[in-house]
Amino acid sequence: MPNQTTGKNSRSASGRQKGSNATGAVVAQKKTAGRSKSTHSTKTKQNKSKKAADQNSSPLLRVIPLGGMREIGKNLTIYEYGDDIIIVDCGIAFPEENMPGIDIVIPDFSYLLENQDKIRGVFLTHGHEDHIGALPYFCRDINVPIFGNRLTIELARIKLNDRGTGVKGVSLHPITDGVVIPAGRFSVEFVRVNHSIGDANALAIRTPAGTIFHSGDFKIDYTPVNGEPIDLSRIAAIGNEGVLLMVCESTNVERPGYSTSERKVGESFADLFAKAPGRIVVATFSSNIFRMQQIFTAAEKYGRKVALVGRSMLNVFHAADSLGYLSMRSDTLIDINHIDHYDAEEIVIITTGSQGEPMSALTRMAFASHKRIEIQPEDTVIISASPIPGNEKPIYRVINELFKRGAHVIYESLSEIHVSGHAYSGELRLIHNLIKPRYFIPSHGEYRHLHKHAELAHEMGTPWENIFLLNNGDIFEFASDRAKISGFVPAGGVLIDGSGMVDIDHPVLRDRRVLAEDGLVAVFIAIDRKTGQMIGEPDIQARGFIYESEQERIIKDSQKRIAHFASKAGEGKPLSDLIKSRSLQNLLQDFLFERTHRRPIVVISVIEI
Repeated sequence: MPNQTTGKNSRSASGRQKGSNATGAVVAQKKTAGRSKSTHSTKTKQNKSKKAADQNSSPLLRVIPLGGMREIGKNLTIYEYGDDIIIVDCGIAFPEENMPGIDIVIPDFSYLLENQDKIRGVFLTHGHEDHIGALPYFCRDINVPIFGNRLTIELARIKLNDRGTGVKGVSLHPITDGVVIPAGRFSVEFVRVNHSIGDANALAIRTPAGTIFHSGDFKIDYTPVNGEPIDLSRIAAIGNEGVLLMVCESTNVERPGYSTSERKVGESFADLFAKAPGRIVVATFSSNIFRMQQIFTAAEKYGRKVALVGRSMLNVFHAADSLGYLSMRSDTLIDINHIDHYDAEEIVIITTGSQGEPMSALTRMAFASHKRIEIQPEDTVIISASPIPGNEKPIYRVINELFKRGAHVIYESLSEIHVSGHAYSGELRLIHNLIKPRYFIPSHGEYRHLHKHAELAHEMGTPWENIFLLNNGDIFEFASDRAKISGFVPAGGVLIDGSGMVDIDHPVLRDRRVLAEDGLVAVFIAIDRKTGQMIGEPDIQARGFIYESEQERIIKDSQKRIAHFASKAGEGKPLSDLIKSRSLQNLLQDFLFERTHRRPIVVISVIEI
């Protein structure tokens, strides 16, 4: 079995590390696996790692993922050699169901802030949100050069400008395939790969300790819609030079064989457009410019005009079009406000919302709340994306509403209108065979993906003791011809609430979950300022707590409890002080749980008259 740590990294929003993580790699044999427990704090572990580095005659090579391990999203990997650090990607993750009110989750930058004088640059593999979305939060505190291919940098520029103040003056450097960037003791070569967005790259990172191959997100597409196929000859040459470590994505490791070419989607679009009776609405990821190109091509073939809906869709279109990555006739694209000038059979609308996002254009169309477009009977809606795992319910809720409005809805299970941008197991085997790394770290996947990828690597010849399954924050360390996991750094997700660039603390998140699940009880008590006695009955308001049929009885019983509490109070302390001490709040919470088995938030307001 591969080396792995068994602890978990978690973080409170104030930046403190909670829990513990395992120290050192567990050298597990094929039939046995050991466990190691940590009894030291994060600071102690970091100090030990630093002392070890000082005692070694040559600098240590460290790999520290702050995101993208045992999860899909929030990708950020630190590569450190001596006094030099480079960063690969800086992405976001989307909130889970138990994070009400949270917009996004970003990596914890604590370690980078402590070592920012060592950072030589950020290197971006491609322009998806889970790889560039956290740049505005990173760049407000750390100003270093950022390198990426042309479309990647253009999308990063839009994102940084969109965030407004605090991220001005960022040094963005567009490069092209094959360019090598020196960065302290590192050099980084951009290697062309295929993905569902243009200008995607793997990285060959050269260090004094050896070469690291960082795959980024990729697939092997021999017939891409735009640009050239993945540069397998260059990847093979890098493998022949000798690769110390490969860090490779694992998203589709469970799928056998090889992924389908993006061109297959173009053929499906052509067939669907030929038969569609009314308007065609296509929902897809805004970043998939190849999908956008194929929609334009199919629309022109059947004499349709194309309108774009959604801010991110327009931003990506303008970025790709400015670089010459999209090809269309000058009169094909029209403004969304002009669609009523054409017959239904002449219109194609490309929109965001393929994941059923609540505020997306497609969702608002489905629920008749879009200010410009209303779904009509005979409209054909094509959802050209597969559900993100765990996101199936909101997507099918939108699909149901579209059907109710009389639309013809076509989604992945009904037609080949989406292909993945991630390598299947056959493609991963080919990359392993070409790179032949000494050490291997699977990345970009949940634990089952990483474990399956570790098994694949072992089948391809990598010994178990050279395969490492990391947690976010684990320190993979190579020195003196030996690799191990030497400790960890803070790496929990930082929860971003609203448009402000501040993280939210966990008590707030906990209260939101309680409000969503158990509701709120608000109590208003009037007290005579002179006598300190309660005046009249307290006013109690319940929201989202109990059904109306039960509410009157529970409120009356609660008022009796409060009156009894007030009659017994006053011995030594004013009633208002006792209320502020939470005594009454605790009494009510216990009583309400006893009667309802629910724990609402209880808020008590005192009005002195």
